[in-house]
Amino acid sequence: METVSPGGGEGAERGMQEEEALFRSIGSPRVLVVGDLILDTYIRGRVRRISPEAPIPVFEGGDRFYRLGGAGNVAANLRALGADTSVCGCLGEDQEGKTLLSLLKSLGVETECLLRREDRPTTRKTRFLSQDHQLLRWDEEETSPLEGDVARRISTWLREGKGTYDALVLSDYGKGVLTEEVIRSAVERAGRDGIPLVVDPKGRDYAKYRGATHITPNRLEAELATGIPLSDPSMVEAAADRLLSMLDLQAGIVTLGKEGIFYKTRSGEKGLLPARARAVYDVTGAGDTVVSVLAFCLGAGLPLAPALKLCNVAAGIVVGKLGAVPVTREEILSELGTARDSGKILDLPSLLGRLAAAGERGERVVFTNGCFDILHAGHVRFLREARSRGDILVVGVNDDASVRRLKGEGRPVHPLEDRMEVLAALEDVDYVVSFPEDTPERLIREITPQVLVKGEDWKEKGVVGREWVESHGGEVVLLPLLPGRSTTKSLEKLKKGKGGKREG
Repeated sequence: METVSPGGGEGAERGMQEEEALFRSIGSPRVLVVGDLILDTYIRGRVRRISPEAPIPVFEGGDRFYRLGGAGNVAANLRALGADTSVCGCLGEDQEGKTLLSLLKSLGVETECLLRREDRPTTRKTRFLSQDHQLLRWDEEETSPLEGDVARRISTWLREGKGTYDALVLSDYGKGVLTEEVIRSAVERAGRDGIPLVVDPKGRDYAKYRGATHITPNRLEAELATGIPLSDPSMVEAAADRLLSMLDLQAGIVTLGKEGIFYKTRSGEKGLLPARARAVYDVTGAGDTVVSVLAFCLGAGLPLAPALKLCNVAAGIVVGKLGAVPVTREEILSELGTARDSGKILDLPSLLGRLAAAGERGERVVFTNGCFDILHAGHVRFLREARSRGDILVVGVNDDASVRRLKGEGRPVHPLEDRMEVLAALEDVDYVVSFPEDTPERLIREITPQVLVKGEDWKEKGVVGREWVESHGGEVVLLPLLPGRSTTKSLEKLKKGKGGKREG
């Protein structure tokens, strides 16, 4: 089995640059999503005691928020990528349906073929969260196959609709919309228009998807559909072969979680694309992200292998978020750029993309800044204490020209690239970004950290950015400095040592 590695080296870097250039070149392909729309409801509260009535936690409800799930999340991801997106499915004539429809329209998703039924409730999943950990999920749904006039209207619209699309997605969550007739109509439409038809499947019987071009089951789904256990890596290819022959696909794709994505095409091209190492926060919506990015890229004419590499990048981003949250085009580009550096040294747009994702996870951002010309124990202890004040520490570094203006000729001793690289090597530092101004005021306004940290020697001088941070609900922390340690004193010692006489 061929493994396509994301490891280092000039070839890997060129590959990443090529993928980034390809992704940047994509315009706005038109993509139609057909499938089961779900309203994801989240109720965030807390548990502080056990019920006296039974050994169960007592949940104290708090704020409530809504997100698009199922085919709705696929549509949301496509819009976040920049696709011109339409959705086809069925909602109930209920408040949940109104909320879901409003969310779609707020994103600019076309809903011409989104039909309503009075006798069928909108599928709803309600998750109860305490400190962002799921305690319970409550599903309200009708999963029987869609029948009657609504099913006929969807099938007719798919076969006879006059709109033009670059790709079509079937998002099957087993909630009844994707009947055999609806799937046949979608296959007929894709075949007539000569466009890719990407399926995110459900269930054991995949025969109903015959005629699709690409299918993206996960490991368990592929095992159920093919009857082949995938405990051995060599069996993954056997499962992909069976999918190809069963469904007459252009490509069989199996997502393998932390092991990456395996694919094999009708022509015999194959590969295992290793996943990027990321901390997994929540796997909800990862399959939606893969199918969205794949349809987006194929609809824009990208070859399969680079499209799947981009799917891997996007999947690595989404598992670090809470719930079904779209991955934006900017986040993918930021991740591609970061993969070429240490992972910590970022430009400002890339940093802001990372911090936006951190904000969605509720993480607390700490910011500090300085020249960091000659790193010493005082710096290390200061940065360690700063990091303890939150979840992410961002260090702003003066560029070489601003250091010269502040410190005089002969400074900095070390160029900006070296200073940033040394800081990035410290475990307590999460991100390093440079700024050209004499003060970090602009940088602080862009980042808006929850905590701004400076040394206590700034108490009388006035902390730049204090008003901005405090006006946005943040705090300013002044930390004590390690006595006798400073870059200036280090340089003075070096000068004395160089000009003095040796003893003995």
